[in-house]
Amino acid sequence: MNSVPRLWKELSESSDFVCSEHQTNTASLFIGYFNSVTDPKILHQHILGCLSKEPDISFDELYHLIPVAEKEISSDWDVIQNKILRGNVAILNGDQSHHCILVNAAAFKGRKVTVPEIEFTVEGPKEAFVESLDINLNLIRKRVPVPELRIKELTVGSISKSRVAICYIKGIANEQYVNTCIQRLEDVQFDQITDTTLLQQMIEDNSNSFFPQTIGTERPDYVAWALSSGQICVLKDGAPTVIFAPVNLGQFFVTFEDYYLPWIIGSILRVIRMVSVMFSVFASPIYVAVMTYHAQGISNVFLPTVVSSRINVPFPPVVEVLIMELVIELIREAGARLPTKIGQTIGIVGGIVLGTAAVEASLTSNLLLIIVSISALASFATPVFRMSVTIRLLRFPFIFAAQLWGILGIFICTIAMVAHLLRLQSLGMPYLVPFYPFRTPDLYDTVIRPPYSKYHHRLSFIRPQKPVRFDRKNANKKRDIDE
Repeated sequence: MNSVPRLWKELSESSDFVCSEHQTNTASLFIGYFNSVTDPKILHQHILGCLSKEPDISFDELYHLIPVAEKEISSDWDVIQNKILRGNVAILNGDQSHHCILVNAAAFKGRKVTVPEIEFTVEGPKEAFVESLDINLNLIRKRVPVPELRIKELTVGSISKSRVAICYIKGIANEQYVNTCIQRLEDVQFDQITDTTLLQQMIEDNSNSFFPQTIGTERPDYVAWALSSGQICVLKDGAPTVIFAPVNLGQFFVTFEDYYLPWIIGSILRVIRMVSVMFSVFASPIYVAVMTYHAQGISNVFLPTVVSSRINVPFPPVVEVLIMELVIELIREAGARLPTKIGQTIGIVGGIVLGTAAVEASLTSNLLLIIVSISALASFATPVFRMSVTIRLLRFPFIFAAQLWGILGIFICTIAMVAHLLRLQSLGMPYLVPFYPFRTPDLYDTVIRPPYSKYHHRLSFIRPQKPVRFDRKNANKKRDIDE
């Protein structure tokens, strides 16, 4: 298929491809389009309407007369094929001609802009990205109305032909990170790209790692903040999630609602999330280690309670913990896969019934039930879903290590995890900055959320070309009108 007439014949084998002939006094025009992706209003009013009003119009005159901005004349059969498949109307000048007028008449069918469903917030804007790339770019442009905002569009996927856009602010984003992101997207070799989550796995530095190296969000305000910080964002047509990089480990425990709250409250919430993550990972393994090897470390005050809760349990601590952890994961997966109302009922009723029945049947102790329940709740405190899944699964290697070597096994597993994190990168940036390499000035927006007067410099580990946000000398000055 290396000519336009042969392409035309090939497309005619599809039942939703419409081909009609319009005879003028000077030419015979063939009009072809897919009615499943074409807007009938644009077709009849702007294209067929011009032909009916001007019976003596020529091929070249028709191009200038059609009142549609997105149009072109092409003889490249590959371009013509892609345009027609995306909703363009092709006007062929004769059945053996190789020149087509391509008029964009694509029909938009999809969700309207709604509130965020995953990253819901009480404070701040309520708009969320949708599955249309053009609408998502509009949401970004509306929040970043500067000429330095650059958008580079690529086509990825041999079958899906997915439109992928890379956004960054020229003069702020580091050119090395931009070029790395573009190169990795251009090197993607896959036939069907259905969502940005596939691109995440394909462009990350280490796709075999448990830990995600890019952050996905459905909030345009978060993307605008990331762009102004010097990060690069990737959007895909048909995906309601935008990913951005480079990122460090600390950003996975930051929710953008922190920036809408007073800085003291935002900082306290960040610390609570980090403590929750530590508890979620280490609580169950420490229980196994203490009950198996280090029972002498239990205080005499708590010893009778611990003994009475486990006196009738026939299983060793590791089996007891694994049973409860697997039951929690089973309830969580069942609740996530079922419809919303049924899933909530299954989660609540299943947790209460199974927990009570397990204790009464002496399959587990009251103490462990409390620990596992709090650990499950603590894992939900992580704002980014991919990182929360990582935290959930990370407990199991620690549990097995605690069973083998006790507290020493937990330390060994922790050292192995830290060694892996030290080697991890995001678009070539170290994953553990600003802790390693240690950068004191960048700690202010990782552990705590400082007041905005302290945001006079962008995070240095992102290596922005313009590190200064504003003049800090005038940041704390507050003048009244009578001064």
